[in-house]
Amino acid sequence: MKSPAPRNRTLQLNEAERSHYCQKLIQLTKPVEPASLVGRTVCQDLFEVLDYLPIGFVDLLFVDPPYNLSKRFNQQTVKRRSLSDYETWVDSWLSRLIPILKPDASVYLCGDWQSSPALYAVASQHFIIRNRITWEREKGRGAKTNWKNCAEDIWFCTVSENYYFNAEAVQLKRQVRAPYTDVQGLPKDWERSPNGNFRLTAASNLWTDITVPFWSMPENTNHPTQKPEKLLAKIILASSPPGAVVLDPFLGSGTTSVVSKKLDRQFVGVELDEYYACLAEKRLELAESERQIQGYGDRVFWERNSLPLQKYTQS
Repeated sequence: MKSPAPRNRTLQLNEAERSHYCQKLIQLTKPVEPASLVGRTVCQDLFEVLDYLPIGFVDLLFVDPPYNLSKRFNQQTVKRRSLSDYETWVDSWLSRLIPILKPDASVYLCGDWQSSPALYAVASQHFIIRNRITWEREKGRGAKTNWKNCAEDIWFCTVSENYYFNAEAVQLKRQVRAPYTDVQGLPKDWERSPNGNFRLTAASNLWTDITVPFWSMPENTNHPTQKPEKLLAKIILASSPPGAVVLDPFLGSGTTSVVSKKLDRQFVGVELDEYYACLAEKRLELAESERQIQGYGDRVFWERNSLPLQKYTQS
């Protein structure tokens, strides 16, 4: 394996590590109880495990499936389908995940502009759709004959009218560039600090404060569609209490499980590719001592590039 540049912090696996972490992965051959499943990474095709998952044990379902694109994921290649075929494929597994959800569970479905209509169509048949989150994915190449594609959707759904949502846990701390004061010259709805002027704002369905992992970030892996830890932290904090069970059926390199662990939630991940599943296990091991989430500190989310001194600490 070629050695990375000195400042490149991309997480990789050598053969010895892969052999080690492979021993931590599990496969399901019969129905299991939640106690034997939480905290584990299932390395298996999702369709092989659907009938073995416990009934009614999941509080939060986060789903980041392959988008309707032709793309290679390590040893697996997915091909673009018609929108109707993609919709049928989504329903083939999403409908079978419903029994594992608690009556008050929440569901988040990720997609790009091309796959999002199919996700909405399927989700609206099974859940109550609460909102569409659009987040700015600032990476990407410009196009000469089209607009640069740098936004993705996340559909926020619930199983019922009774669900958990903690708006205070996901407030965004923004810099105040035009501070407004009262007649006495005191800050109005913002605060002064040695590091600048800031205001806490309610979380909206437009996220422009997310940094996609890149080579100098310790959370970065070589997975082609890795979601940022900050993105998962927003969802997990908003839609699950401490100790809740979070399931990701397309785990990839493990971001959902890692952030759940850092935020004291229980987790289950299902990932077909062994290499990515092993990467997830390595990241989980590192999370034992490295609990920081870039862009989240002092129990608030910071506007991109505004966290003072770049100290990513939790209190």
